[in-house]
Amino acid sequence: MSSGDLFRDHQERNTELGKLAKSFMERGSLVPDDVTIKMVMEWLKDNEYADGVLLDGFPRTQSQAKALDAALSGNGGIDIAINIKVPINEIVRRLADRLVCRACQTPWDQKYSPPKEPGICDRCGGDLYQRDDDNQAAVKKRIEVYFEETQPLVEYYKQVGILKEIEGEGSIGEVTNRLLKVVK
Repeated sequence: MSSGDLFRDHQERNTELGKLAKSFMERGSLVPDDVTIKMVMEWLKDNEYADGVLLDGFPRTQSQAKALDAALSGNGGIDIAINIKVPINEIVRRLADRLVCRACQTPWDQKYSPPKEPGICDRCGGDLYQRDDDNQAAVKKRIEVYFEETQPLVEYYKQVGILKEIEGEGSIGEVTNRLLKVVK
């Protein structure tokens, strides 16, 4: 489950939580913990998975981590937390070059994995667009917020003993293989 996808789903359905999340995302700010926690906890409750779940983009703050710990305490808790390490200049480049399909949400990198036909998704034929929160000002703000609010989670999960770190540079296949080795 990707928290960003969950936010966008709420926005598309025009829920109150979606409208609130959008106002923060467009500025590059983190969606407040209470809103994020509510969305994720509702999703976890409505989508129980016997074999587990991989959360992408959640938790992003210690408050969110503690809420998740409490919610999962009766189900065995969190097995591992993964930190994918990528240099800042590469993050900025990736976001500035990212296009997303409106229909299937597949991301495309305009430089390294562009679609065959500009503006058209290879997978479903949908229109590609650049997300509002991928503009340069919002990306810079997101990086600042990351260092202030999310980076402390690396130390939190390190202390808990469940942190695994992988290198995030390389092809999609290379990074995926590193991630799968850690998950398995």
